[in-house]
Amino acid sequence: MLRILLLMFLIGSSSAMAFEVKFEWGDTPACNTGWPDVINSPAFEIVDVPDGTKKLKFFLKDLDAPGFTHGGGTVTYNSDGKIAAGAFTYKGPCPPNGQHRYQWTVTPFDRYGDKLGKATAKRLFPEK
Repeated sequence: MLRILLLMFLIGSSSAMAFEVKFEWGDTPACNTGWPDVINSPAFEIVDVPDGTKKLKFFLKDLDAPGFTHGGGTVTYNSDGKIAAGAFTYKGPCPPNGQHRYQWTVTPFDRYGDKLGKATAKRLFPEK
């Protein structure tokens, strides 16, 4: 009984932190303005990164054309929650018919290469 009460106390008193990623397209070029195939990444803000994170892997998916591969990149995590624009290159968004919904997935890894979680952020491109 004591174990059950202790477990209930620990679960009830723990503050669950939500690993989040935020981004703006920033200077991401529009498709009709000399759009290059491979471009520099936008800036990211990472919130409540799991303890022990050493690397962050980024991957972009077009939710309206999921078969098209945009790739992403991996960066060393410096624990300040900010990933500068241009930290990696990827195949930029260029929807063929107006706006598409895009999703960045960020996966943190520890020093052993073990996955520590996952966060996603979605935005339209172009935004207007």
